Amino acid sequence: MERKDAESLFNRAKNLKALIIGDLMLDEYLWGKAARISPEAPVPVVDVKREELRLGGAGNVANNMVAMGFDVSLCSVIGADENGSLLRRVFTGKGVDLDGVFEDPLRMTSKKTRVLAANQQIVRIDRETKVEIAVEFEDKIVEFLAANSTSWDIILVSDYLKGVLTTKVLDAVINVGRRQGIPVVVDPKGNDFSKYRAATIITPNCKEAEIASHIPITDEKSLNAAATWLLEAGEYDAVLITRSAEGMSLYINDGTVTHLPTVAREVYDVTGAGDTVVASLGLGLAVGLDFAEASWLANVAAGIAVGKLGTSTVSPAEIIGAISHEHLDSEMKIKNLDVLVSILDSERQRGRKIVFTNGCFDLLHAGHVKYLQKARTYGDLLVLGLNSDASVQRLKGEKRPLIGQKERAHILAALDCVDYVVIFDEDTPLRLLHAIKPTVLVKGADYTPDQVVGRELLESYGGRVELVEFVDGKSTTNIIEKILQNYS
Repeated sequence: MERKDAESLFNRAKNLKALIIGDLMLDEYLWGKAARISPEAPVPVVDVKREELRLGGAGNVANNMVAMGFDVSLCSVIGADENGSLLRRVFTGKGVDLDGVFEDPLRMTSKKTRVLAANQQIVRIDRETKVEIAVEFEDKIVEFLAANSTSWDIILVSDYLKGVLTTKVLDAVINVGRRQGIPVVVDPKGNDFSKYRAATIITPNCKEAEIASHIPITDEKSLNAAATWLLEAGEYDAVLITRSAEGMSLYINDGTVTHLPTVAREVYDVTGAGDTVVASLGLGLAVGLDFAEASWLANVAAGIAVGKLGTSTVSPAEIIGAISHEHLDSEMKIKNLDVLVSILDSERQRGRKIVFTNGCFDLLHAGHVKYLQKARTYGDLLVLGLNSDASVQRLKGEKRPLIGQKERAHILAALDCVDYVVIFDEDTPLRLLHAIKPTVLVKGADYTPDQVVGRELLESYGGRVELVEFVDGKSTTNIIEKILQNYS
């Protein structure tokens, strides 16, 4: 996946809806210094300097989905207490739909308090209820799912074994997914995965896969055996096993196996990494990626998450930045059309004049560079529409292009005079012109104004065409002929 594709992926996510169902909790962090041992007991005394509340459990999954641009609905049962009210206020502030969150006065809203000194966790204090929710709340969740079954593009199940995800609730949510064709992604817990039967994909870690399959995982052979057992027993479409320093392994029910090496630069804290995996995997499936592509995306996001302390979100900018670590400067200029249109709308509002030109630019030479430099002088931004390999072949013949579209795009994007590059597959750039609406359209002086595709469109809204002379003797054809002459 390239940077431009990742940008489009997050752009599409803004129009999608996600349901997160599972155990909600608060994560409290008390940060301080431990400079002495208590005279009362052999334990450190922590002088607390800062307190922080974060969303945990299914709340962290929801928080990640909000950060990724989704319209999020939550479904859970919390206590009618101060922590429950706090959860509601935080989610309301994030624009999360809480119609599926019900209050039980007999339950306690889960809260985990972590005391840290010098970035090391000293102790964790848990306040929680683990008993299964009452039948009346199971019924409320089932009714909520039935009433909103066509509302979501992805369903994420976050099980922390705190009692919300009973067998009845899980049957209902998985059945909704199957009936409506909505992928159901499950972060499982416990020693019995039969309750998740027929989910689209589950994401256990290695230890969880061991416990559920009753197969000790010591090497790749035993890993394959455990994954195969889980796939067959659970009737899932796929199983993604997270393997810490070894990355991830994806098993699909068609027999395909894909091992993804870890991309983490530094492992700082694995808390909440599973939530990030579920969220980013769900993102990928919701926008139409296949299991392998979505798992690759989840692997990138997890590598970012483990570099942070505590439950944290991973932003689109961080994922895009991690994806585009190669050719960073040039990749930042190469855009898909949907993302480019949004960027140019903002630039236009700032009063910037947009110039557009297009071409094959096969075997870039000085004539191309001079032409593009001149084109840039007609405005504030130069957008270059680059013919794809398929369209070059149709225009120039079967032996062209000599350089593939990806390489051509990077070479052109490296030029200071080019602000953005967008690849198009048609024989003419008319579709791009309708979407971009440049102020100036630049073409070579070998055209006459009447021959320029898009001239009438630009003139209809006050734009214009400029023709630029080419440098004499500089052409790709001449370069090819010289090479053949000298080396034949």
